[in-house]
This record gives sequence, structure tokens and C-alpha cells, in this order.
Amino acid sequence: MTTETIAGVPRHRLEALAAREAARFAETRPKALAALQAGAGHFLNGVPMHWMRDWPMPHLPLVKKAKGATITDIDGNTIDDFCLGDTGSMFGHSPAPVARAIKEQAGRGLTYMLPTPAALEAGRLLTDRFGDFRWQIATTATDANRFALRVARAVTGRPKVLVFNGCYHGTLDDTMVELRDGVPANRAGLVGQVQDLTRAATVCEFNDLAAVEMLLKTGEVAAILTEPVMTNSCMVLPAPGFLDGLRTLTRQYGALLIIDETHTLSTGLGGYTGVHGLDPDIFVVGKCVAGGMPTAVWGLRPHVAEAFNRYDAAREGGHSGMGTTLSANPMQFACLRATLAEVMTAENYAKMEKGAARLAKGLAESIARHKAPWHVVRVGARVEFICAPGPLHNGAEAAHAHQPQVEWAVHTALLNRGCLIAPFHNMMLVSPATKAAQIDRLIAAFDGVLTELFA
Repeated sequence: MTTETIAGVPRHRLEALAAREAARFAETRPKALAALQAGAGHFLNGVPMHWMRDWPMPHLPLVKKAKGATITDIDGNTIDDFCLGDTGSMFGHSPAPVARAIKEQAGRGLTYMLPTPAALEAGRLLTDRFGDFRWQIATTATDANRFALRVARAVTGRPKVLVFNGCYHGTLDDTMVELRDGVPANRAGLVGQVQDLTRAATVCEFNDLAAVEMLLKTGEVAAILTEPVMTNSCMVLPAPGFLDGLRTLTRQYGALLIIDETHTLSTGLGGYTGVHGLDPDIFVVGKCVAGGMPTAVWGLRPHVAEAFNRYDAAREGGHSGMGTTLSANPMQFACLRATLAEVMTAENYAKMEKGAARLAKGLAESIARHKAPWHVVRVGARVEFICAPGPLHNGAEAAHAHQPQVEWAVHTALLNRGCLIAPFHNMMLVSPATKAAQIDRLIAAFDGVLTELFA
């Protein structure tokens, strides 16, 4: 009789672990459960944001405080945090320079639709960190990508954006397309979607330059919007020459190249673009760029900015469809300046790189020791274990490698051992505040879980 396995794990063993860890979690968080039962009913489905239902635990913990790379919940559990707000707190919770900036700015006002001296300093620092762009400030990377695409369509006169199958660029409608039996289609599961998104977007697989060129030849594509590394999925690295090929092809066919570094800012100082010498026409980054304060930035190369200014001067008067009232507020600039000048430093990135290398090595050694058919991927401070053989080459392979039943059981088991990782996939981040002892605890916890699954 053959034992059924999932990602190499016998199903009966996986189900036993999941049940045991769920019970253990519930036993150690009675205060959180009681509080949720008393107060969560005021929210739709019991959560203030719908994706909070995607955590694998039987119920949510409630956070009392977070500092550095540690979270304490209301039940008194101390947790080594490797999720770090899914990159929003990649440099640690409340970095001291950012906390000071918030306190100081709070006494001067929170928003007033006018710039501050800190805004001018932030603009200079953005150029120092990321290169020669003309910057704009948004609240989320979703907004930044939306506005960048408006500019790309305006200056090229073309209707479509090209994205990669399985991509993630926030909740931007234009990117919510996928390949279904090789044909572009609206992504499955979109809530209340009534429009055919493929009228303004097209899609092919990551790492497939031939498919990219075929789509660019239509003359319909205003811009390629891509991460340098596919994230928010099972992570996919670019093949050698792929990103350079995108740059060559976009120039050849008159499209713009937009690089979204919201997750790959983990790579190092200047993001993947700075570390690997990429040359996008438009650069986007969000989440952690202001130390956790909701902020995103998008920048245009000078030649794109000049083209947009010509377009803007000639367009019909009316609403641009760009901008939100609370964007570019003084609190954002205070935190942006503090992060760029004092937190997002070469010294801190060196700490993150060293710690992430330690983590990736430890996880990979555990996987090898247990002969698990899994692998580890790292991009700077960002580490993932993937419950499938690797490396992965595109979004279709990434989707196939995703094993929710295994991942959810492992995530809860790790949390019960004091280690929190991202809920949507197996992403872990190492911050400047993350200690070697925390990394070693995560490696030991992971090895203990694999011992139970693969013994």
C-alpha cells in the first residue's frame, strides 16, 4: 500500500501535525480568543482587513507591542518576527530615527497639503539612494503603480501594460490578469469584477523573452511592469540576461520599463536596481521606504518626465485621475527622510545580508538532512523555503509549487515555537534588529518541524 504524500510529506503525518499545532496555539492564547469573541463582530467577517483571514492559525493573536524584530501578544507570548509586516517593517519595528521623526512631526501637524523642508530633503535623498528620477509620493505601491501606468500610456499613446503570469503589484486592476490555457484572462476570484481587464493588459510568463517580444511587436504595449524577482508567490529569480533583455526589447519597440521594487528592496542599498545596475524608465517602491509609515514613491527618468510634461501641457483641462488627498503629507516626509538618511544604510544592509545568509544556509541544511524535496531561495534580506524542488522559472511553476496545506501546518508549528513568518507564502525577512539567536531559533524550530514531518 502506497502512502499518499503532499510535497513529500505523508498525508497522515501532516494532518496529525496540523491538528496538534492548532490545539497548542489555542491553548496558549485564551485572552486573544476571548477578546475576539467579544469585539471582532463589529468587523466584516471578524477582521479589520479581509486578508487577515489568510493567517493559518485557528484564530488571530492580538499584538500588545512590537519593537525591533520582536512581537509580544496580549497573552504574554514573545515572538521572533520574520514577517515584519510583509516587508512594511523590513528595517524593524519602529526604528529609533523614524519614531523620533513621528513624535516631532506630530507636534507640528499631520497633514496640510503643502510641502515642508523635510520634503525637499527627502527628494534629494531619494535621488541619492535610487538614481536620477523625478519623484512623486503616494500612500501605497498600488497607487504608485497606477499613476505610473497612467503616465506610460500618456507618453506612448498605447493602451496596454504587459505583466507576468502570477505577478503581484498591489491591488491594481490593470495587473489582475493571468494565463489560462495559454490565453490572457481575468485572474480567478476577483471580487465584483465586471470589466474585461485584458483590453488594457496582456500577460506572458516570466523569463520568456521570446513571448515578451511577440507581445511588444503588436505595438499596443505602453509599458512592461515587473518586479526584478517574482515575489508574493513561490519566489522566482530572473534567468541570466532576462532583465537586460527586457531593457533591450522595450527600447527596440518603444515601450517603457517600469521596475517595482516594493519587495525586492531587500536586495541591498538601492534595491535590486541599484545592486544589479538596472536602468528602468520608471521606478516604484513602497511599504518599508518610510520605515513602516504608509508611503510609496514613484520616479520618472528625466526624458520620461519631459515627455509627460509636454503631454500634460497639451491635454484637455479636467481631472487627471491621479493623486490622493493624504498622499505627500508631512508625516510621510518626516519618516521618509529619517529612513533614507539613518535607517536604509549600507551598514544596516550588511547586517541584514549576513543574517539572511545564515538563515538560508541553516534552512537549506535542514532540508538536505531530511531529504525533503524542497529548496531555499534568497534575495538579500528576503529568504523563502519552497515546498517543491527548484529552482522555479516562471509563475506557472510557482503556482504549482505552492502547497497551502503543508505551509499552513508549518507556519502554525513555527509560531508555536516562537517564530512568525509571512502568512501568504513562506517568506522570511531579516532586519537590522534581528539577532543571531533569533535566526538560530527559527532554524532549530524549522528543523524540529521537518523532523516530525519526514522522520
